Amino acid sequence: MSDISTHDLFAYLNVTGASQPKVIPNQRTFTFLSKKTGLPQVWKWNGNLDDVEQVTDLEDRILLVSHSPSGKKTIVGMDHKGNEKQQFYVMDSDGSNIEALVVSPDHFHHFGGWSPDETKIAFSSNRRHPGYFDVFIIDLYEKKERAIYETEANCNPVCWTKDGQSLILSIPDTNIDQSYYVLNIETKEKVKIGSEDVLGRHHSIQLTKDGKGGLLVSDVGRDTLSIRQFSLESLYELDEIHSVKNWDIEEIELSPNNSQLAFTINEGGISRLGIYNLHNQTHKMIEKIPSGVFESLSWLAEDELVLGLKSPIYPGDIWKVSMDTGQSERLTLVGKDKTVEHLWLEPELCSFSSFDGLEIPYFLYGKREYSQPVVIYVHGGPESQIRAEFNPVIQFLAANGFAVAAPNVRGSMGYGREYVQLDDVRKRMDSVADLKELAEDLVNSHGADRDKIGIMGRSYGGFMVLAALTSYPTVWAAGVDIVGISHFKSFLENTGSWRRAMREYEYGSLKDDGDFFEEIAPLNHTANIQAPLLVFHGRNDTRVPVSEAEQLTADLKNQDKHVELIIFEDEGHQTEKMENHIQMNTLIVEFMEKFLGNNKQA
Repeated sequence: MSDISTHDLFAYLNVTGASQPKVIPNQRTFTFLSKKTGLPQVWKWNGNLDDVEQVTDLEDRILLVSHSPSGKKTIVGMDHKGNEKQQFYVMDSDGSNIEALVVSPDHFHHFGGWSPDETKIAFSSNRRHPGYFDVFIIDLYEKKERAIYETEANCNPVCWTKDGQSLILSIPDTNIDQSYYVLNIETKEKVKIGSEDVLGRHHSIQLTKDGKGGLLVSDVGRDTLSIRQFSLESLYELDEIHSVKNWDIEEIELSPNNSQLAFTINEGGISRLGIYNLHNQTHKMIEKIPSGVFESLSWLAEDELVLGLKSPIYPGDIWKVSMDTGQSERLTLVGKDKTVEHLWLEPELCSFSSFDGLEIPYFLYGKREYSQPVVIYVHGGPESQIRAEFNPVIQFLAANGFAVAAPNVRGSMGYGREYVQLDDVRKRMDSVADLKELAEDLVNSHGADRDKIGIMGRSYGGFMVLAALTSYPTVWAAGVDIVGISHFKSFLENTGSWRRAMREYEYGSLKDDGDFFEEIAPLNHTANIQAPLLVFHGRNDTRVPVSEAEQLTADLKNQDKHVELIIFEDEGHQTEKMENHIQMNTLIVEFMEKFLGNNKQA
């Protein structure tokens, strides 16, 4: 690359944003997370446009922020070098007097909310067994922990009931299905919310302030998620109050006096915001807000809502929406960058018909006035979704003459229950075939250069890259695998036991599907690989062990294939530290430039 391109890439990768706003009760202000200083830390908005201050400056990344009901105290969760083993610290809301609260460095901890009198918090941890997450309560003043519920599941407490006598628990049933339960703290009685014998996705639970019931989103009895209402006196009944044809309702948030319910809709990877009036059962959509992806709905007051907003041209900032006017206002400017933001591109939402006639959507970035090299960017999960969000590497490649296609192949979330299950177990390779068909569509419909098609992906997306390279070797000119799976058998044997059971619902089981794992394992078909391969992994990855990358690259090197492995010793499954982020993406862009080239025109 030229010196100018290197400088531009550095600018792209240094772009940061603001996300996860949390309103501080009784203060009419909010905190948010930002990597502005290199790692995610807590920041606070002070009431005026872009008047923000850093609250924490801890040695590692902050994953969680939860303010107490009075707003006087805050819990933050922090892990160590990306290992996702979150520990909890308590501090005053201004960031002072930080002290360790829940620390057992070898174990994972899931936060479960403040008690109504804010003397206690709940959490779950796998201290008794690597795969069992028991529920604990700790007294913030006496610093005494006690286990209140033992389970052989990945149990996550979510919140306390308003009377402080019970906890709401979330327990996964399959890789996509979860159930909520009400656990009485003293009697240990556990009762499911909804029908006992029906599986479904259940998310975003909200309890009403009168203590009588709540709301959640569920897909029981339908293909997509809708809003349901329940009573704590008759937990088995989930009454649907609002749904949207063809799309999931993702997140809901009750207003302070419980008269309104804010909700987001996922329309093909792009969010829409609605307000449901609980008194008269009507709703309205908020139209005067930029297009993008909305998250972390939080009410400043009964008439004002804040949320995180990301889009291909907004790396992430906090916006306020007025209920009175329907207007939106950007409150933070963390995501602005005058040096490169004028170059950012909005993608085109496209689709193609795959080998069996299934319509597959994808976002397409870049100019298409001439034959171009193309990079296909595959998401992880697999139960995830490429959304209309800012991606610096995609943007940089697109600005420098590459077309970039980001598909939601079968098995992706966001298109209904049936679609997300189309790649389960022995249907796995159908989604890989979608990638080959996408390459063909890009050539035929968008002028891509057939001899200059690269592919990259992270986590499960890394497996998809490897499977594509081994299954359709003549299609690809280059591949980049980031924390990817090279063999499902070794992955399932070596991943954390708390994840294994849920992953087996998606991928198949070690007991029943070992033959299929051997059949599809990229590690068993490396002789087919023709394209050069660049591999990245974090030494502390607790999801996809680093051995997945090591065994793959060792095998390819034994065959004298073109492969390079970079291991980040201080990272886990994500790449968080800025210096690693810059190194990785600089190498990726240089790699694509070398093996795909481009036809960039002046």
